[in-house]
Amino acid sequence: MTLNELELQNLRHLIGSHETAYQKMSTYAQQATDPQIKQYFQKSAQEAQNTKQQLLSLL
Repeated sequence: MTLNELELQNLRHLIGSHETAYQKMSTYAQQATDPQIKQYFQKSAQEAQNTKQQLLSLL
């Protein structure tokens, strides 16, 4: 598969967005005191990381 310049830029933007989401959700999880909220943020962080990895595999 060959990506054109616009597709590559969009992919980089999506990867960066998911990395930002991962970092934020991880921070929120660390700061959470309620176990259910902590678990929610941990799950969200993992999902963002998984999606980022899937997007990276397209490069």
